[in-house]
Amino acid sequence: MSDRLGRQLAFLAEADRLKSVLRANTLCDASRRENSGEHSWHVALYALVLADQARPEVRIDRVLQMLLIHDLVEIDCGDTPIHGSHDAVSVAEAESAAADRLFGLLPEDQARTLRALWDEFEEGVSPDAIFARSIDRVQPVMQNLESGGGTWRDFNVSSDQLDARVGVKIARGAPRLWDHVRALTRRYFDAPAG
Repeated sequence: MSDRLGRQLAFLAEADRLKSVLRANTLCDASRRENSGEHSWHVALYALVLADQARPEVRIDRVLQMLLIHDLVEIDCGDTPIHGSHDAVSVAEAESAAADRLFGLLPEDQARTLRALWDEFEEGVSPDAIFARSIDRVQPVMQNLESGGGTWRDFNVSSDQLDARVGVKIARGAPRLWDHVRALTRRYFDAPAG
């Protein structure tokens, strides 16, 4: 077997470990916690189905690539829930080191390409990354809605926190999508006590 093929297969075997990383979010039916492999697949499907919510300059093929690799670093670092408390600088450093290790398993040309895509997603500046990050944020919102509040209850999330931590990012890349989804969340956050 060629060294190139061996490195590709080694990377793919290592990527399988993402299926063992449990996230804070549950499945829509609240039967169990979602794993990061399932999340990566689901957000890629979200991007494919909701591509019409992207701005015209967004390339969905690149968005799909970003979403398929964006959480690979969780193999080394675990999931960092958006509503949890953590040191963002330490998390970013650990995730960068994980990206070095994981993408470094690949042949050099693929390692460079995928690491550049991962960095682009993390920076969140390009139109493709902005939309990818929007989709990455909307999927857990929908799962929380479907599961009766899910991690919003677990982390005691307020309406203002949802807007600041999630809504801003969704609206930046998919404003109509956020308007629609935010209206759905009102039944949970703005319902009268009783």
